[in-house]
Amino acid sequence: MTQIQLSTLTTAAVGGPAGSYSEARSEAEIIDAVRAADDAGRPLLIIGGGSNLLVSDDGFPGAVLKIASQGFTVNAEDSCGGVSVVVQAGHNWDAFVEHAVKHAWSGVEALSGIPGATGATPVQNVGAYGADVSQTIAAVRTWDRERSAVKTFTNSELKFGYRDSVLKRTTVNGSPRYVVLTVEFQLPLGRMSAPVRYAELARALGVEQGQRAYANDVRREVLRLRASKGMVWDAGDRDTYSTGSFFTNPIVTGEVAARLPEEAPRYPGGGDGLTKLSAAWLIDQAGFGKGFGLDPDSVSGGRASLSTKHTLAITNRGGATTADMLAVAREVRDGVVERFGIELHPEPLLIGVEL
Repeated sequence: MTQIQLSTLTTAAVGGPAGSYSEARSEAEIIDAVRAADDAGRPLLIIGGGSNLLVSDDGFPGAVLKIASQGFTVNAEDSCGGVSVVVQAGHNWDAFVEHAVKHAWSGVEALSGIPGATGATPVQNVGAYGADVSQTIAAVRTWDRERSAVKTFTNSELKFGYRDSVLKRTTVNGSPRYVVLTVEFQLPLGRMSAPVRYAELARALGVEQGQRAYANDVRREVLRLRASKGMVWDAGDRDTYSTGSFFTNPIVTGEVAARLPEEAPRYPGGGDGLTKLSAAWLIDQAGFGKGFGLDPDSVSGGRASLSTKHTLAITNRGGATTADMLAVAREVRDGVVERFGIELHPEPLLIGVEL
């Protein structure tokens, strides 16, 4: 039997063979596959869209399960409460966002163009352009592998943080305690977007920060902005062969932020006097511009590099290995530490490898 290469299941197109591979297309199939792996004592790796994984070139020796459940159900829809919609974990995220915008379900339009499956969005508290899924998620239904039972989390029980949740904090080496089955969203009804919180997007729309725009316009501009940065998957564009943003924006104390040059971007860091910085700015100012690593004499031999469109993505230029991509990431991380004394942390899950 031919082994499945994980490079064929990830947007970075790297990663070695899977020990075994299966797909689950319903909640019952997901639970059965997870229980079978656990009963056999096999390590388990869950894959949705493969857009947030960087897997070892040696592969994953255990069971790889692709979540392929599709569809969504509208539980309620009225002008006061909005729409309550339950989305299957394997359903393509952007396809759901497109449907929401077309049907005047407001609140997720700024999250257009993000690759991957819906079930992955609460794990990472996926966000972009001033929005994240914690603002619209009502509940997440999961399979608790420790208790062998279904467990539903409310929004507050998920303990969302910046690119973080209790689901992520209980995941070890890509193996979650809680396997997401469905995600329930509560969305207001209307053609207007949620308040536009991101300056670049507000400028593109011609509105002030905090104002609303037509959700269709927000989706169009977000897709345009993401594509200009190589953040919308395109098989013909090597800049999109990545895990998206490789590093999270660091959150630091005011004292650390004060040591940076005045022009360094600064954003509210979530209380306690914390400040969120721009990882892309730090990378660029540390001497790593767009396309860093393309030189054949670089650490990756030119096979992996920073995107030529955006310094926050590490891309497979063709023939790259996971080791090549990590070599670029380490050089960038170490260079930012040397220049600013700030350590960047990876956003994707690293499976069988360390940065």
